[in-house]
Amino acid sequence: MNLAAALEPSHLELARGPLRVELDAGVRARIARCREFVLEVSGSGRAIYGVTTGFGPLVEFGGRPDGAGQSDNTIIHHIVGHGELMPPAVARAAVLARLFSLAQARSGVSEQVVTALIAMLGTEFAPAVPRLGSVGASGDLQPLAYVAHALRGNGNAFFQGRLMPAGEALDRAGLQKLELDGRDALALVNGVSVTAAALGLAVAQAIRARRSAELLSALMTDVLGCGTEFTSVGLLAAFGHPDVADTGAAIRTWLAGSSPSGERPLQEPYSIRCTPQLIGAAGTSVRHADEVVRRDLNGVSDNPLFFPETGEVVHGGNFFGQPSAFAADQLNVALVQLGNLAERQLDLLVDPRRTNGLPPMLSPAPGQHHALQGVQLCTTATVAAMRRAAVPASVQSLPTNLHNQDVVPFGTQAAFTALDQATHLRYLHAGLAIGLRQAVHVGARRPLAPKLAEAFDRIAEEVPPIVEDRPLDSALGQVADLLDVIVSEVESVS
Repeated sequence: MNLAAALEPSHLELARGPLRVELDAGVRARIARCREFVLEVSGSGRAIYGVTTGFGPLVEFGGRPDGAGQSDNTIIHHIVGHGELMPPAVARAAVLARLFSLAQARSGVSEQVVTALIAMLGTEFAPAVPRLGSVGASGDLQPLAYVAHALRGNGNAFFQGRLMPAGEALDRAGLQKLELDGRDALALVNGVSVTAAALGLAVAQAIRARRSAELLSALMTDVLGCGTEFTSVGLLAAFGHPDVADTGAAIRTWLAGSSPSGERPLQEPYSIRCTPQLIGAAGTSVRHADEVVRRDLNGVSDNPLFFPETGEVVHGGNFFGQPSAFAADQLNVALVQLGNLAERQLDLLVDPRRTNGLPPMLSPAPGQHHALQGVQLCTTATVAAMRRAAVPASVQSLPTNLHNQDVVPFGTQAAFTALDQATHLRYLHAGLAIGLRQAVHVGARRPLAPKLAEAFDRIAEEVPPIVEDRPLDSALGQVADLLDVIVSEVESVS
């Protein structure tokens, strides 16, 4: 991966393991020139926030006279986060996002910092970062401070997935402790890179979730022998929403070669008949979040910014994560509605009154064995948890920081909620897929559409039929992974 290229949400997933990042000569030269400019300006006696001053509302006071001490203060006073730790993959994705912002050469960071982040990403090291602490207004100050803290050998870190003291993790990874001076520390923490990373990872999974919903809706239509009029090209074009038409096209492509059984009602329940409208609308929200987070990942979030070519030092608010906060909340709601759809589809599937006589809970011996009963209970609990978390974070503004940060976006919390919802949705889709596999075992027809039959066979190979009750927790995880693979292979079958 080259720092001169664009960073995409899917690239963030690559950071879960060792990742090679290249720093070409042009980027290196721009970083060096910006660093020189910062040193020139700060040496001239001109006031620069965070370099010659205190932080936040203490900007009215002078900072520490030495750059190393100023860097210490930047980081240490933010080491107060709490709550569960971010998964190592998310913390590493945040480092990748921060690296791309710094590589835009507007932050005045030293080249050694960029080099150290690149070296870290090439190993299995991950900073240990608490989830709670950022309001997403002056950047993700506290979580990014934990990143810098761990890279300096302080606090804790993960190596190969195991939590340990950061110094030990650095040694095991073959990394040197990071030394900071001048503006280095503030450049590391004063951006929305944690928010962008969490939202980017949520978007990458949400894109797959939309396609999984299309696949599973098509599979349900075929297995139950439903009519396909609801996917009509003319019908969906008349609705006027391109993403709805796109979902209809995807479902039609999956269903190619199928035919209705003639035993279903003229109009199916909305959980089948309205799938193009629901999934397509969710797709619109996913696409919007994708556009927003791409801008965050490839923009510069910091304050101030430095422009050596014009001699300007510009103080402003490019660390204010409002765009991603709004986009994450919108994505959150869309993911919950996709969860509602999966829950309703499973409910239909286990109900003998709506499946032309399939046994209750898809059990081959009702009463003696319970098949999908536990899966449905877990599905209900998961949807309830998703709904409870659907309250928007972006409108929860609370003044803080002596009213320096008098309005804040809480984008970090919004992004992590969206990522949580995307994770939950994977298991709802897996439960539905297991239900469809079991439905065929207890009497529903094998899918007639060749593409669906192939996908069904892959699911059936992963999950044997439920003849007698058995634990299905591991199977849920395996099928969730398989669905990701299947829809990633086709991306869009339309």
